[in-house]
Amino acid sequence: MSHVPHELREDFPEFEDRIHELKENHAHFKRISEEYHVLNREIHRIEVGEEHVSQFSEDDMRKKRILLKDEIYALLKSG
Repeated sequence: MSHVPHELREDFPEFEDRIHELKENHAHFKRISEEYHVLNREIHRIEVGEEHVSQFSEDDMRKKRILLKDEIYALLKSG
């Protein structure tokens, strides 16, 4: 499998410790980061041709990933 872009630790290396801390101690952060991870992997499978979906579905998935990432970033910055 090729490199998967958009991994949280790669996109936010300055928050690596905070990501770990929140996954352990913040239920909502844990849930949305897991949702982000699953969605990110699914998008990657589409990109490499392992799965096929309509362009509309792929666009919706990408929008959802952006929204999740924005929420994750906001939680990383708070506190």
